[in-house]
This record gives sequence, C-alpha cells and structure tokens, in this order.
Amino acid sequence: MKLETERLILREVKLSDVKEITKKVNTLDVSRYLGVVPYPYSIKDAKWFINKCLKDAKKENRESYELAIELKSENKIIGVISLTKVSDFHKTATLGYWLAKDYWRNGIMKEACIEIINFGFNKLKLRRLNVKIYVVNIPSNSFIKKLGFNYEGTMIKSYKVKSTGKIHDENIYGLLKEDWLKHKNRLLKEMQK
Repeated sequence: MKLETERLILREVKLSDVKEITKKVNTLDVSRYLGVVPYPYSIKDAKWFINKCLKDAKKENRESYELAIELKSENKIIGVISLTKVSDFHKTATLGYWLAKDYWRNGIMKEACIEIINFGFNKLKLRRLNVKIYVVNIPSNSFIKKLGFNYEGTMIKSYKVKSTGKIHDENIYGLLKEDWLKHKNRLLKEMQK
C-alpha cells in the first residue's frame, strides 16, 4: 500500500528501513512519548517492529496500517504514521505517529495526517478515529486539536512508558467523519500558504 502527497510517500515499512528507523527513533525526544518503544532502541527492536508490520500487512482483514513516512527529496524513512485497532464492525481506528526530531515543525506530520485521515474515512469507510496523547506532550495535544479532533476526557495514570518508566495521564480525542469534512478544506488551504 502506498499513499502520496506533495512532499511525502506513505508506504509499507520494509526490512531495508531497519537502520534508519533505529537511528531516527533512538532518542528520548521521540521515544518518551511512544508507550511501547524502548530506549535505547536497537537494530533488534527495529527488526521486530518491521516484521510485525509486514505480518500485519498480509492479513486478510487488516487491523493495522503502520506506514513509513518518506520525504520524497531524501528517499528515506523519517517517521511512522499508523491506523491501528481498525474495526470493520465498529468502523473505527486509532491514529498514531512519530517523526524524527530533525523534521519537527515543518508541516510534515500535518501533511501525513491529512492523507491518512482521508484514507481512513474514504477508503476504509471509517466513521470515527481515536487518539490518545500524554497530557505532558503539549505540542501533540495542540496539533491534534488543530486537525479537528475533539477532547473527550483524561485517563489518569493510564500508561507506563517503556523508554522512561514514567506513568502518564492520557488525553482522549475523537474525530467523526462529519467533523473531518468541516475541517479538511481549512487544513488544505493552510498547507498551500
């Protein structure tokens, strides 16, 4: 599977991504907000993740789309974006993402999210997307609201992060398809500026 935007290719991860994934996620600036990612992050960890993604991609009723974010100009992985817990019955999924620190604040994640949200609502025919973000991750909380997600509550001491061992409160956000249709055009106009 492959999705494409002006600057990005969102594609299946591949075994040749192992060194770049290891390098890009192997920093506490990135891993401290990713619940299941250890620190330090090893080649073995990256191989496990890639093999899991490859296995998930082969399932007939796919429940997980974990896609590499590749900058066209660099032709290498710079992050991952995902729709997981995809439920054909409920028509819901959970959005997740990470981006290497050198690429923060360049509109890359916004571009990737718009594309995968469109994919979820249009191709997978989902009706709702969920996301959980640690309360302490202020930039990501702000970012997800700008995409049109609505704050729905906070889970207290809900998740222990593998990289730091810290326990965090998580904010819960949801986005309904009808709300996305209201926000999508505004976001696309902002990206053209």
